[in-house]
Amino acid sequence: MTILETIARKREEAVERMRALDDLATREARVLTEDEQRQWDASDAEISKLDADKAAEEKRQRRMAELAAERSAPAQPQVGPAGAMQSGVTEVRDRAAERPFDSLGEQLQAIARAARAGVDGTSIDRRLLATNEREERAVSGASAAVGSDGGFLIQNDFVTEIFKVAHQQAQLAGRCRRTAVSGNSLEIPYIAESSRANGSRYGGVSIDWAGEGDTVTAAKPKLGTEQIRLQKLMGLFYATDELLADQAAMTSIAGTAFAEEFAFVIDNAIIRGSGAGQPLGILNSGGLVTVAKETSQAADTILYENVVNMWSRLVASSRRNAAWFINQDCEPQLYSMSLAVGTGGVPVYLPANGLSGSPYGTLFGRPVIPIEQADTVGDLGDILLLDLSQYQLIDKGGLKGDRSMHVRFLYGEETFRWTYRIGGQPLWKTSMTPANSSNTVSPFVVLAARA
Repeated sequence: MTILETIARKREEAVERMRALDDLATREARVLTEDEQRQWDASDAEISKLDADKAAEEKRQRRMAELAAERSAPAQPQVGPAGAMQSGVTEVRDRAAERPFDSLGEQLQAIARAARAGVDGTSIDRRLLATNEREERAVSGASAAVGSDGGFLIQNDFVTEIFKVAHQQAQLAGRCRRTAVSGNSLEIPYIAESSRANGSRYGGVSIDWAGEGDTVTAAKPKLGTEQIRLQKLMGLFYATDELLADQAAMTSIAGTAFAEEFAFVIDNAIIRGSGAGQPLGILNSGGLVTVAKETSQAADTILYENVVNMWSRLVASSRRNAAWFINQDCEPQLYSMSLAVGTGGVPVYLPANGLSGSPYGTLFGRPVIPIEQADTVGDLGDILLLDLSQYQLIDKGGLKGDRSMHVRFLYGEETFRWTYRIGGQPLWKTSMTPANSSNTVSPFVVLAARA
């Protein structure tokens, strides 16, 4: 059995343990016990470690394959400004067909040098020509067909690396339902159901007890469709000639800064996107349930009753997947929450195992995760209870990058551009009214403002 097969087997075993715990709690209509939660968290941590081990092993195998290819690849001479073979120059060897550059900074340096080829005698790095032969150029103006005029793409593996970091930084996007599309949109059929009252389930299905010879009224489910369109998210980066001379700085700035910004903006759109030219955010969705504050509740406070009421409005099917997302300003309020017992009280929120276990504290067995995108304490959106498996994200083609030396030529700067086509919206168009209750439920629950 290979290393990857062993990792896959161990991961499946951990997943089965988590499923067994969840299934038992679901059958008994309860949350996990303290011991079960510890087992669940341990299996979850094991899965995260196995995923990291898998990524490390795959990276090691790719690198060894690249090194093997490097040893066997024939030498390739550099190409001069006029495209002629240069004699007496150091030959450049392609290290691998799919990954000729070791870092994003190294490739950006090569692109900057290529833009000056024929002007200052700088040679075009042959690895860029190889990259262009494999990749379709992004449209960047009338001169896109000429690599040295702005047609070079950022090498795919580094673009992917940036995007992976973005998902590691993001707390929301990675938890959403995700679909890659080949067109410009995704059309989703759905059951038009907003009430579970008799005659309203599945949008109008009803059945009746009938005596011999009786008939009943015909009924059928009510269906609808929803279209999610791709939107474009774009980032520009101006790099001075001095910065381009420093490969390490280029990799750090172009990689880390843009990764974190893409992560922040996508997560922010999931929370409060307007739906116009960007994803539709949960706070602007018709499926949102807003829990009212308590009578005479003080401003900028979170009470035990608020949390209980929010949990009671989360649709039961979402309880195993949901998580609490808060602004860090809320933490003092959570730590001071208490349940009255006689003339005293007991705390109701503590970090899991005194910070020694799960990385997050929990409420009703679900993790409490601080995010920057949540509003400050007291405002609508400071504490959110969300099942993000009920939020649909679509994307196309991954993150794309290209560059131009002409936009900021007079300033001695290169322009690098990243674009990502993404769309999204909640799958619930409206909240749901249960069969025997007037309190609506939803996978998306927030607490009303306490001003």
